[in-house]
Amino acid sequence: MANGEGDADAVIEAKGLKQVSDTGAIEKMVEDVIAASAAQVDNYRNADPDKRPKMMGYFVGQIMKASKGQANPQMINKILKEKLDALL
Repeated sequence: MANGEGDADAVIEAKGLKQVSDTGAIEKMVEDVIAASAAQVDNYRNADPDKRPKMMGYFVGQIMKASKGQANPQMINKILKEKLDALL
């Protein structure tokens, strides 16, 4: 902005820094990661319920990687937990 690149919104848009909060887009990323991670899904299913929250870290990391760090982490965790728990 100091270099005359425009206001904050213009800089965020131009540099691709906008956070992804589209539920449909995040849901698709979650589904893709789950589909590509059969072994981790099996481990999640068979794990002690107390260990499952820590195991979600793998999935969150893969989703953040797929979104180039732009997906809303709170939405990822919510949608991911719903999808994984539905597989139990």
